[in-house]
Amino acid sequence: MSLEVAYTKHSLTCFHFGSAYLLVEQSDGNSRQENGHNKNPTVLRFDVTNLEAAATELESKGVSVERQLFDWGHIGVFSDPDGNRCELKFAP
Repeated sequence: MSLEVAYTKHSLTCFHFGSAYLLVEQSDGNSRQENGHNKNPTVLRFDVTNLEAAATELESKGVSVERQLFDWGHIGVFSDPDGNRCELKFAP
């Protein structure tokens, strides 16, 4: 799983994201703890056809992924370097 880089500048990277783009700015800190919902109520969720393969790929890069099973589906929860919640969701 990867996104094609559109361009990079000093402290940001812009990725192609379907018909849109995703702009990621580097922060001053590095947090491995998830920001609480009151600090950042947004979740960036990525639909994947193979949740285990996507989670394993992230883990090979040092990202901890917590797998969760619900009656509506499977997700893998992880945080970006700034502690923002992100999820993988199995979408066949």
